[in-house]
Formats: sequence, C-alpha cells, structure tokens
Amino acid sequence: MLKTLRSKILFYFLLVSLTGILVVSFSLQWGFEASFNHYINENRTERIEQLINALRLEYKEHGTFTGERVSQLLHEQAMTDSLYYKLYTPNEILLMDSTTLLGILEGIGFENNPYQEDNWLTSTETIKIEGKAVGKLKVYYPKGFIDSEYVFLQKIQKYLVIAVALTIILALFFSMLFSKRLTSGLKSLAAAVEELTHHKQNVRVPLDNLSLEMKQLGIAFNDLAMSLEKEERLRKEFTGDLAHELRTPLATLRSQIEAFQDGIWQPTPERLKQSHNELMRLVRLVNELEKLLAAENPQIRLEKTEIEAGALLQAMQELVIPAFRQKEVGLNVILPGKSLWFLGDRDKVVQILTNIVNNALKYTPEKGEVTISAVEEEQMAGFRIQDKGMGISSQDLPHIFERFYRGDKSRDRKTGGVGIGLSIVKALVEAHKGKISVESELENGSSFTILFPKHEI
Repeated sequence: MLKTLRSKILFYFLLVSLTGILVVSFSLQWGFEASFNHYINENRTERIEQLINALRLEYKEHGTFTGERVSQLLHEQAMTDSLYYKLYTPNEILLMDSTTLLGILEGIGFENNPYQEDNWLTSTETIKIEGKAVGKLKVYYPKGFIDSEYVFLQKIQKYLVIAVALTIILALFFSMLFSKRLTSGLKSLAAAVEELTHHKQNVRVPLDNLSLEMKQLGIAFNDLAMSLEKEERLRKEFTGDLAHELRTPLATLRSQIEAFQDGIWQPTPERLKQSHNELMRLVRLVNELEKLLAAENPQIRLEKTEIEAGALLQAMQELVIPAFRQKEVGLNVILPGKSLWFLGDRDKVVQILTNIVNNALKYTPEKGEVTISAVEEEQMAGFRIQDKGMGISSQDLPHIFERFYRGDKSRDRKTGGVGIGLSIVKALVEAHKGKISVESELENGSSFTILFPKHEI
C-alpha cells in the first residue's frame, strides 16, 4: 500500500483536503449554531422588552394592568415565538396568564412543545415605574429551537452536508489530477533513464509542461545524456584512431620480421633501425596513454612550491630552443617586468608548458614565430603561448580539450599524436585549481593562456 509516489501524493492530498474540509465544516456548524442561538436569544429579549414597555404604558394610563394594550401582543408572541407569560402583582397575585394559550395552540396544531418542566425554561422580570416595582413578569419559553427555527437550522445543515460532499468529490478529482501531473515528469524521467540504461541514443526528457524543479532535473538529465552520448562518440573515434595508430607500426614490424624470417631481407643496421623506429612509435603511444591516465587520476599528488614565472621562462627557453632552431622557427620569450610568483608542482608545470609549446612549434611553419610571456590576472599568474600557425577552426575550438578529440584527422596524422596531449594539459591545470583558455582563428594562429593560483585555495 502506498508504494508508488503517485499513491502517496494522492493519499496526502486527500488527507490534507479532508482534514481541512472537516475542520471547516465543524467550525461552520458550531459557529452558525452559536450565532443563530445568540440571534434567537437577542430576539427573545427584544420581544420581552417590547411586552414590558407595553405593560408600563398601560399602567401609566390606567394605574393598573388591564390587558387591553398587551392582549394582542401576548397572542402574537405565543403563536410566532412560543413565548408565554404570567403577570403578578408585587404581592404575588396573578393578573394575567397566557400559558393557557399553550393548550389551545397544541389542540389546533400550532404548538408541538407540550408544557413539561424539562422542556421549558423560565425567567422573571420586574416591572418598575419611576423606581417602584408595580409587577413581576414570569416568562416561559422552550428549550432549544422551536419548529420554524429547527426547520431553518436543518436546511442549513442539509446545505452544509451537500457542500461538504461536493467539496470532497472535487478534492478527490483534483487530487487525482494533480498527483498525475506531478508524477508525469518523474515518469518521463524514469522512462528516459530506462532507455539510457539500454544504451539507446538520443534519449531526451521533454521539458514542456514541467514544473520549475522538474524542468531543472530534466535539463540536468538531458545534459548528462548528451555528455554520455559525446563520450561514447569520442570513445568510438578513439578506438578507431588507436587501432589505426597501432596498425601502421605493427604492420610494418610484421612485414619486416617476416622478411627477415623468410631470408628476403638481411638484418642490416639500417633495416634494424627502421624496425626500431616503428617499435619506438608504439612505445611513445603507450607512454602518452599512461600520462593521460596519471593526469586524470583524482588522487594525483602535487608537490607544490612557489614558482617564479620569469625564472621558469628562462629555463623553458633553454629547454626548447634547440627544437626551434632545428625547424627554423623563431622563439620570442618576454620576461615579466617584476617577479610573478605562483604555487605549483614544478615538474607538472614544465610538462604543461612543454606540451603547449611543442604543439605551437608543430603547427607553426618555417620562418614563423612563437611568443611565450608571463601574465597576471587578479589572484592568479601564469603564461601565454602565442603562435602564427594554422590555427583552430571555430567548430573544433570548443572540443580541443576533450579526450581523443581531433578535428582534422588527416592533418593530425601528418603532424603526429592521437589527440590526448591537450587533455593531459587540461587535467594537470585543473589539478592545480588553475584555468586554461584558448583563442584561435584559422590561418591566424592560436593563443593559449594558462593561469595558476598565487595562494593555496
């Protein structure tokens, strides 16, 4: 029972609705009866006061109670309000008695309350004129409500019961409707998750008619589905690229070894060197994969120290200048005008810079130039590497830090690599809690900016 979310929502909606309905209905019933009873008592008090005033006038006119002025009033109140009176002198001598009308009215069917002490209440009023008591009026009236009042109250209760019943039906209807609408988003999300677990592509949760909270959850799921779809696509591309990268040196090594085995080739130093070069291609590929795994390891340990950007630039210049001279590409190192310090693992920072600088050199043609400079931004400091190479297209720019992503595959195979160098760089920068950004335009070169925190975050 109540195992599904919809049944729970429906149950609690109904519980709250019915509780509210019952509280309101009982409050209305109690409040109406109390107000109606107060109204009847005030009306009775006015009627009694009306009779007392008439008796005062009669006494003032005749010096005694004759009954001429009040007889009609006594009959009227007996028939309409079930009010009966006995008028006494101060000496307890009975002057008037309208309770005799009670039996007459019962006989003709106007009064359904036979006189019994348990059914009637009494009160005594003193009639005074100029501070002198001239008479006592004893009032008789029934307990509870008279017939007309009781009928009126029953009608009100009937309408109240009908209203409560209709409200309960509406509450049940709207509770079922709302519970269905509230859970429809979760159902669509559950269906999408189930499809995603079965490796179905292009699974998305429709965001129309969802509440704000469910829409945010749907957007998060859609982003996750897109991310998984992209990762799957990159995985397949990487599998194909890796197979290609492995197939070429392996095929070359296989053909050469088979040639040696069949006696077609003699194991001369030149041919052995060719085989060794193909083997080293495989070694470099495996080494790059190991570097990527190490960089993306969430438990990577960094030996952070304070590093001065200018000194590191000078060291990098000595490290990479031979490769630039060999390719006849200019290297312009701009040292900072002041000391710029930041926190970082020196070996990892050198690895980051070496990777970016080698990429710049790789894609810069002969007679081109690469510029390395130190930069500072608020509480961060780092480096900017600019080249005048072939640049990166706007289509590929958002994806260059993704694992195994390569835009122009034919171009990348000519320049080497399997598209994981920048993934390593990004992973190492993020491990330092730093930032890396790139600006590039085809045929106009690229500019990489790498920043590291000046203090521990």
